Amino acid sequence: MDASDNVRSAENQQERLFTIEWLVGFVDGEGCFSVPIYRNPTMRLGWQAKPTFAVVQGESSRDVLEAMVPFFGCGKVYSNRRNDNHREDLASYQVFRFHDLRDVIVPFFEANPLRTAKRDNFTKFARVVELMDLRRHLTVPGLIEIAEIAQTMNFRKQSEVLRILRDHTPTLFPVSGKEEEMVRALRRRREVDGNDQPARSGTPPEKVNK
Repeated sequence: MDASDNVRSAENQQERLFTIEWLVGFVDGEGCFSVPIYRNPTMRLGWQAKPTFAVVQGESSRDVLEAMVPFFGCGKVYSNRRNDNHREDLASYQVFRFHDLRDVIVPFFEANPLRTAKRDNFTKFARVVELMDLRRHLTVPGLIEIAEIAQTMNFRKQSEVLRILRDHTPTLFPVSGKEEEMVRALRRRREVDGNDQPARSGTPPEKVNK
């Protein structure tokens, strides 16, 4: 490699670092990490947690979102038509395929940390992805833990899903005796703590086979 190659390599590296810096700042301002939980009768418990990373812009800035697809190598840009008084429709870049979140999005923002309060939401989001990778979402106590984390993200109001999960009976979900005892333990811990905070991330979850 001659001197000109070294210069080009340095310039390319600097350009890439600038691109990453810009993207992190862009997501700090316009991105969202969320964990919606909704009914899905095809799931074992009848509920599905769907972690989603999204960035929303006006339709006129769609090209910025489209550029994120090849940058990350995943995700898609969707159009959201508006029926209010705004003249411009919205476009959103979304990533919700689990292996894309686990293998691309989470590692990227762990290596390139966000700088605003959104970093706290990302940390919780990454914890949910970790729990789901351990298949905790396939158990009642694991799904409750995920719902508790999700409720603390993005200034969300009291979760109706969480209330239903906490008040479940053995006839509502096909749970094992061990899972039932884990749910009782979660309830006892909340009563002792006197709050609805999610489980401490420092306690490694028990891996549950599918």
